[in-house]
Amino acid sequence: MKLKLSLALILLPSFVFAQQRAPDTPLITHNPYFSIWSNTDNLTDSNTTHWTGAPQPISGMARIDGKAYRFMGRDPRDVPAMEQVARSITPTHTFYEFKQAGVDLHLTFFTPTILSDLDILSRPVTYLTWTAQSTDGASHDVSVLLDVDPIIAVNDPSEQVVYTRNQTATGNVLSVGSRDQDYLNRSGDNVRIDWGYFHLVVPKDEQATTAIAARARHDFATTGQLPAADDMDMPMRADRKGAHLDAVLTFGKVAAEPISRHVLVSYTQNYEIQYLGRNLRPYWQRNNEPVSQMLDEAEQQYASLEARGTALDKELTADLTKAGGEHYAAIAILAYRQAMAAHGLVADVDGSPYLFAKENFSNGDIATVDVLYPSAPFFLFFNPKLLEAQISPVLKYAALPNRWKFPFAPHDLGQYPLANGQEYGGGEKTEENQMPVEESGNLLILVDALSRAEGNTALAEQYWPQLTKWAEYLKANGLDPENQLTTDDFAGHVAHNSNLSIKAIDGLAAYADLARLLKKESVAHEYQATAKDYAGKWITMAKEGDHYKLAFNSPNTWSQKYNLVWDDLLGYNLFPKSVRDSEIAYYQTKINLYGLPLDSRADYTKLDWELWTATLADNPAAFNAIVDPIYKWTNETPSRVPLTDWYDTKTGKQVGFQARSVVGGVFIKALADKSLTEKWRAKAAAHQ
Repeated sequence: MKLKLSLALILLPSFVFAQQRAPDTPLITHNPYFSIWSNTDNLTDSNTTHWTGAPQPISGMARIDGKAYRFMGRDPRDVPAMEQVARSITPTHTFYEFKQAGVDLHLTFFTPTILSDLDILSRPVTYLTWTAQSTDGASHDVSVLLDVDPIIAVNDPSEQVVYTRNQTATGNVLSVGSRDQDYLNRSGDNVRIDWGYFHLVVPKDEQATTAIAARARHDFATTGQLPAADDMDMPMRADRKGAHLDAVLTFGKVAAEPISRHVLVSYTQNYEIQYLGRNLRPYWQRNNEPVSQMLDEAEQQYASLEARGTALDKELTADLTKAGGEHYAAIAILAYRQAMAAHGLVADVDGSPYLFAKENFSNGDIATVDVLYPSAPFFLFFNPKLLEAQISPVLKYAALPNRWKFPFAPHDLGQYPLANGQEYGGGEKTEENQMPVEESGNLLILVDALSRAEGNTALAEQYWPQLTKWAEYLKANGLDPENQLTTDDFAGHVAHNSNLSIKAIDGLAAYADLARLLKKESVAHEYQATAKDYAGKWITMAKEGDHYKLAFNSPNTWSQKYNLVWDDLLGYNLFPKSVRDSEIAYYQTKINLYGLPLDSRADYTKLDWELWTATLADNPAAFNAIVDPIYKWTNETPSRVPLTDWYDTKTGKQVGFQARSVVGGVFIKALADKSLTEKWRAKAAAHQ
């Protein structure tokens, strides 16, 4: 079985088209706390980091015929780097290829981000696989070292950590975690986890030695061996003198026949999210499965999961290319793992899944409704059950009469990982700095899209009083919104916002559609008529020559009308096609080197909205006119961070935000292809 797997990994997949580079390369991507990246083209040019940019070094060296070379990490700097000759990213894999001293070494990071299978999706395990073979006709003695810095397990490197050695039925496990283990003790944005444990798992059938020692890299580089004794002084500070977790995997004599070795890395914590005062377990642990059993299952399923991941990569790459072309597919592939890794997947008290998004580097809020909205296409395309898992806790909170007392929808549930009630703007106390039209429209549209996708109106029926209240609010306030924030709150308050008005109109149509599905015919007729009437008025209010204004009272302005996309996708058909066509034509005159600005106020844009806007185009040429500069930007941006969604279209520089789930919004073009959507949803349905 291992031989077959190694042959499959020996070459980069033939279906992968060239990506010149990525802004940042995903290595280990599970949730906002277990998310590790490389921000340089060569894996040896920098140390790996958490998505926030904080150091979380995982390094690697190879010894070839007695000489040491680095293949991962900048340190130790006196050890020369291997020559990196290739790097490629697929939806579930990141591949590197190195050549040195007659040996070809492939390193693969595989995170089984399979959205159709929640048990696998929630399992916090990434596989690292090395495949070596000789390229010069001679045989070479090869071994590799993987070294993990203990700061991977804490928020601050000065924290005290403890270490353990354990074994499962299939693996030898080295673990590190904070001494204090204060569960869910902190919330915020630029923070890392400091409860739970990081595990380095070496399968027992691999030829390997392990150590918990500070000198391991030095000893391996000089002697090829690990220290004979573990460092046993605990607790110790994670930084500087803290012992590292180390494994050496021996390949023996490597000739033309490829040889593979692999390890597993994992981060486990007993509690992941606090929701309305209740501590919730990770979804994989909903039935109290022991960590050892989870790790054994992950190892036993290694080969089968690798096959599933490779098949997913190939099929999805082909489908994304079919939906929008190679440049679109490349952008969506970069977004794939990031979109999921910005969430925590947990189990409610009854075992049902809840999925909580973290608003990375934009306040750190949890379950932000105007983050769920732009990321929704990702989940609607692959597995609508996961969108339900995001919306349900928000609706449950909004239905609490002693908590949410406003006539519009909430903005968030708190600050990650504490989902105990809204903290943004006026919180639960005042209407100041709320997003009343924005969030009410968002939830109405999402509940309707979800009901259509699942063929099930249970959620709408359960929360009909809340949906009705929000629809009434939009009917009274949505056509010509007052001075208020939108999801693009970084741009400030805008009165009479025409794009926000579209959202309100679509929200009313969504409510009408839900009423129709629930057999409330008179309600459906009333709100459908209102939505249609408002759409007609919108055209008159927003029209300015050959395009439509940013705000009804603002001449000589324009903006991306990305909210229009639902009018077509959900079949509301409130706005004539001529509105979309004239907007798309006008946008062609405003595109800069790296993309289409958000509106006439600045040169910056939002990646998710660009793809929503591009999806309004009814021909590939107009679509590609917007997408091609984005692809160019991903390859040329000077900002080496996990994919940002807010950047300057002239300089390519990040303005703000990174590693956010909203990049899942780029899947809206795939979602617009009904046959592809049905195909991928069927995969999820098969696992339910």
